[in-house]
Amino acid sequence: MTTIGLIRHGITQWNNLGKAQGTSDIPLNELGRKQATNIGARLREEGKWDVIISSDLTRAIETAQIIGSKLNLPISHYDIRIREIDCGEIEGTTEEDRLEKWGSNWRDKDLGMESFEEVGKRGIEFIKDIVHTYNGKRILIVSHGALIGLTLQKLLPSRFQTTYIDNTSFTILENINGNWDCSLYNCSKHLM
Repeated sequence: MTTIGLIRHGITQWNNLGKAQGTSDIPLNELGRKQATNIGARLREEGKWDVIISSDLTRAIETAQIIGSKLNLPISHYDIRIREIDCGEIEGTTEEDRLEKWGSNWRDKDLGMESFEEVGKRGIEFIKDIVHTYNGKRILIVSHGALIGLTLQKLLPSRFQTTYIDNTSFTILENINGNWDCSLYNCSKHLM
């Protein structure tokens, strides 16, 4: 069995402001660092992990580094495939900004945003590579809300028609002989 623990990065100032981050390289804020410390402490208590892999964006890297320091586990590598969805022209804008600039049907416009289909596809390709490379291991992946959610929807479509992933929430996928199961979804009990 290969176990994959999916973790969304800690909160940032842009999260607080409701701005679309996408591939913009935004650092964690103080609360985000505390959230990362909390999940690191939780993971240390819940069992051994073999590998940590992070998105190459600062907010994920910081989260992974904090978790890794709690687990005494270095980050194996950074992978561009698990970056957040590229939000094109909407990066750095709030919903209010988008309504003002493009109107209420802004979602129907071509604003250079990566498609959900493309995000899910790269998430699945990454997950399949990880299972092949680290078969039988326990792997932590620190990534982003849309990437994690769209990957889950593509991997287990009957279970996940929609998803919402909280900052530093923990989701566990298990691959047993090529079959996928999600034994934990969007758990944030370490933030209580």
